[in-house]
Amino acid sequence: MTEQTEANEIPQTADIDLIQQVIPHRYPFLLIDRVENIVPHKSAVGIKCVTMNEPQFTGHFPSTPIMPGVLIVEAIAQTASVMVGLSLDLVGKNALVYFMGIEKCKFRRKVVPGDVLELHVTALRGGGKVWKLAAEAKVGDEIACQCEVVAMIDVPKDA
Repeated sequence: MTEQTEANEIPQTADIDLIQQVIPHRYPFLLIDRVENIVPHKSAVGIKCVTMNEPQFTGHFPSTPIMPGVLIVEAIAQTASVMVGLSLDLVGKNALVYFMGIEKCKFRRKVVPGDVLELHVTALRGGGKVWKLAAEAKVGDEIACQCEVVAMIDVPKDA
């Protein structure tokens, strides 16, 4: 279900159905469950409920499951893509978002099954095709990852 403040406004929350209308990712690579606190062109918070039955945990690491850092950064990027896609009215337009850069990336805490990962993204620059966002991935009050991501939006000409 999608929560809207008024008709024709960007939703403040994106459920899994709306997420899949904005970004092309699907299982096993859709890494966010919900996006909340969406402020168009500015910020959003993605939610990822980490569970033991995810495919990466069969090999990373079998006796000590830890969410790979690259997947945390990908979940950040997916959160940013939803915020940008909704801000630019790209629902159902088959837009793709491509990484152009990952900067200042630091990992501060392990993320393990049972954790709820909050992915806070804030636009530093954007509005058109290229966006730069600051991000923090948190478990509770603890920072798991901090980075900046730069991405380009590609909208098919027939959209």
